[in-house]
Amino acid sequence: MKRNKILLIMLCFAYTANAQLKHSTTSAFKSYKGLVMAGYQGWFNALGDGGGRGWNHYAGAKGFAPGSIKIDVWPDVSEYKKTYKTAFQHEDGSPAYLFSSYDESTVQLHFKWMEQYGIDGVFVQRFVSNLKNAKSLAHNNKVLRSALDAAGKHKRAISLMYDFSGMQEGDEDLVINDFKHLVDSLRLTTRGNKQTYLYHNQKPLVALWGIGFNDKRRYTLKTITKIMDFLQHDPVYGGCSLLLGVPTQWRELKGDAIADPGLLEVCKKADIIQPWFVGRFKEENIPVMMERIKADMAWCKANRLDFVPVIYPGFSWHNMKPSSPFDQIPRNRGQFFWKQLSGAINSGVEMIYVAMFDEVDEGTAIFKASKNPPVGENSFVKFEEGIPNDYYLYLAGFASKMLKKEISFQNNIPLPK
Repeated sequence: MKRNKILLIMLCFAYTANAQLKHSTTSAFKSYKGLVMAGYQGWFNALGDGGGRGWNHYAGAKGFAPGSIKIDVWPDVSEYKKTYKTAFQHEDGSPAYLFSSYDESTVQLHFKWMEQYGIDGVFVQRFVSNLKNAKSLAHNNKVLRSALDAAGKHKRAISLMYDFSGMQEGDEDLVINDFKHLVDSLRLTTRGNKQTYLYHNQKPLVALWGIGFNDKRRYTLKTITKIMDFLQHDPVYGGCSLLLGVPTQWRELKGDAIADPGLLEVCKKADIIQPWFVGRFKEENIPVMMERIKADMAWCKANRLDFVPVIYPGFSWHNMKPSSPFDQIPRNRGQFFWKQLSGAINSGVEMIYVAMFDEVDEGTAIFKASKNPPVGENSFVKFEEGIPNDYYLYLAGFASKMLKKEISFQNNIPLPK
């Protein structure tokens, strides 16, 4: 009997040890603290790129042509190895071109910029709704694979962010099985102890965005809890730390948040809380934003959680939603972005999330934008006169150095180089 008991203990230990092998023990990036990370959509396609999705995330309600387009910022594509001709024209009559995220060279260029400007890395967005469509899933897998390789090459941190927009009750198994696939097939967290997948609290960090919003979502906190329990406690694929993307007014359980005290109990089970601020504050409201950040941090500290604010450079989605004003939240020559970055650092934040690296749909992209966008029926947000097209990359990298205390803190915006 005693021998059988010893054998059972040994088997349990062997099983546990084997389960630990699903994720590498550590990473080159052991904590989110001290990092400026950005969101990375990677969802853009071009006709003829091989993805079979046409002009995905470029096309407007009536297709892709002048008068029907989804983006408010036109990318500067002068450094891309591969671009695609559009029906849009510049002022001199020359055709305008766009990139595709489906091309590995595009992703490599973006990570090269991150390294060049000192942006620490990105959270690659993974929409649950896209897991249900074969072409979308194939695209997402290809972009994620390219991003994992590029992150390793350019020594940038990378993490996965599941976006629950479009998810429904019952989709939790879809997410769970997808994560298993990413770990097993794409080696998401199993690339050795020098891998660049982002760890936090000694565990691989997975972000879950869309927790507790009151916009009539078709899933509940019960669904979220099941996914969280799997990622944290599954004996084979668990052992992850979690970041939860929540509404701006998550603490008060009002405004954009559900009025359910269970939201706060779910938050207490996470490692990092990330309230969504995009579109919630204009430049004149930044002092209010900073007070909210301080109150959020205090709540998180009291509940032994970490906190990360969402910082964004401006906002405009007029071409996608014509009823919304053009250049709705102006960039103001980088002042709006910098006041958030410096204010957050001065408030004592230990990590920053920038929304977004490449989000041209909502005009929040910080990557290089064209100063000579197409002319015609559509309007595009241009970086102001005297502002170089890499200014927002530069500001994000400058903030990263300040956050790490590699350079002295400064309130005034750094002048363009």
